[in-house]
Amino acid sequence: MPTETPAFSTCDLCDADKDPSNGELRVLPPLFRDFGGLTRFAGPISTVQCLEDNSRVREAVMSPGEGRVLVVDGGGSLKRSLLGGNLAQAAEKNGWAGVLVFGAVRDAAEMRACQVGIRALGLIPMPTERRDQGLRDVPVQIAGEWLRPGEWLYADEDGIVVKRSAA
Repeated sequence: MPTETPAFSTCDLCDADKDPSNGELRVLPPLFRDFGGLTRFAGPISTVQCLEDNSRVREAVMSPGEGRVLVVDGGGSLKRSLLGGNLAQAAEKNGWAGVLVFGAVRDAAEMRACQVGIRALGLIPMPTERRDQGLRDVPVQIAGEWLRPGEWLYADEDGIVVKRSAA
């Protein structure tokens, strides 16, 4: 069951905190494409760190999301998909607000039908290699920015912003 997205604007968040040196607000570079049924999503961050193995991603989306955003550090690899239609449906069913994948996804039409936000670097039809590897809820570095479990991620049509706490 999808959760209700809080009202926000990434532009307004940036206008309110124009000093990136304090570390309170970080803006991710415009590398990510939109694949989910929701273009706007926000919530506290939960993380997975993995490389071409979505075992921990599967575990995460099969568990209660409680309005959180799953941030998947796939090392930027575009060789294997870390999320597809089945896992997007599980994320929607289990109440995840969104999934941000620093890597590739697949099943574009199926993901678009899910009422969950999904951002990734690109599409690849090649499935994951399941080796039961990866870490959950550890700090991850995405496109040069550190994201930590419990911080807040906001994504809308203008970009992706991370804050230490809820806005």
